[in-house]
This record gives sequence, structure tokens and C-alpha cells, in this order.
Amino acid sequence: MPAEALAKEGSIGMHYVCYLQSVAFPDQYYTGLTNDVQARLAEHNAGKSRYTAKFKPWMLLSFHYFVSEETALAFEKYLKTGSGRALARKQFR
Repeated sequence: MPAEALAKEGSIGMHYVCYLQSVAFPDQYYTGLTNDVQARLAEHNAGKSRYTAKFKPWMLLSFHYFVSEETALAFEKYLKTGSGRALARKQFR
């Protein structure tokens, strides 16, 4: 059964780390954790996040799925380090 179907049945959680880029300010990037990628992107583009509102609109460059919330949090934290930003520059842009 696909992960999305299992998650809807409550069998597993869905944890995504998304990597966004500002369309208006292409040097601005955002990394965050969410359970719903499309809804979170819409929130950023609607200006509902204080940090990202001034850089909207945003486009999704990549998202990464994790079964474990702890692993997703660790990956998000890693992407916010120097070596994580270097990985993102090389692999996600």
C-alpha cells in the first residue's frame, strides 16, 4: 500500500522537509518541516509566516519524506548547518 494511503488510514505519519526558494528574491531559501507540503507552501505564499512573508512568492525546489519525525527533524536541522547548506546548494538547486 502506498505511503499516502497508509498515512490516511492512520498507520504511519507523514513528515516532510521542504526546501523553498523565493521567486522575487532568488538568494533567499527556506527549509522547514511539515506534514502537508502543498498547504505549507500555500501558507508561505499567503504571507502567514512572519519570516517568509517579505520574500513571497515561494517555489518548491525539493521535499523529502521521512516515516520518523525524529529523522525528519534531524535532517531539517542538518540542512540549516554549513555542510547542509552546501549539500542543498549542490543537490537541490
